[in-house]
Amino acid sequence: MNILISNDDGIYSPGVKALADALSDRDYQITVVCPDRERSATGHALTLQEPLRVDRIENYFAPDVTAWACSGTPADTVKLALDALLPELPDLVLSGINRGANLGTDVLYSGTVSAAMEGAMEGVPSVAFSLTSFTSMDFSAAAEFAQVLVKAVCLNNLPPRTLLNVNIPAIAAPDICGVVLTRLGIRRYRDIFEKRIDPRGKIYYWLAGEVVDEEAAPGTDVQAIKDNYITITPLKNDLTADSSLEITQKWLTANQLTAKSVGIRKD
Repeated sequence: MNILISNDDGIYSPGVKALADALSDRDYQITVVCPDRERSATGHALTLQEPLRVDRIENYFAPDVTAWACSGTPADTVKLALDALLPELPDLVLSGINRGANLGTDVLYSGTVSAAMEGAMEGVPSVAFSLTSFTSMDFSAAAEFAQVLVKAVCLNNLPPRTLLNVNIPAIAAPDICGVVLTRLGIRRYRDIFEKRIDPRGKIYYWLAGEVVDEEAAPGTDVQAIKDNYITITPLKNDLTADSSLEITQKWLTANQLTAKSVGIRKD
């Protein structure tokens, strides 16, 4: 089985090394294509105004892992790998293991999730892995669970164009309470724009943020992580609010926002 691994923390992040090395001694052919530097919170951005450059990476991963560093975003790396670097589509796309959680509304900003989403959009089963700590360097429990989940995905394929967003508590493996299927919760951040002045006297702003509120309803990934469970949340790229279609149509009709009212020809 051929597996493509990417991330948003960069090619030399310990999380991607832990993931690739954990899978490399099994019956998998591993190719790693990651950004050449930290590209967190870039969402699904693509590089369109400059070329993408790639470099082979030697002597960092296990000997049987083929690795490339790419100058682009996480989504760039997967798109480039699928369309140019790999001779054929892989059987599975993995992203991570990310340093920090990707819970709830985090997935809209996450480069980790976007890398996996790029694989899912191309019809390749995809999984994003995140360790829920920015400080812990122990990815062993997350890597061990990745081994188990990858095997399960290989035996039982995912639904078409679906990715699994997986978050692992940053605690010792024996303290993890289990694995639960969840839906997305909500995380709200307080954005802090720190005003600074560069050596040339130009003003610039540095964005930081901290979680100030979470909606951790039962059944959400946010609550399950609080309870020390590994969370698995199926995601798809179709953001249509299906439950709102009918009420929105009634709203349009009530406000006479029809094709005729705005001068659009309706054949």
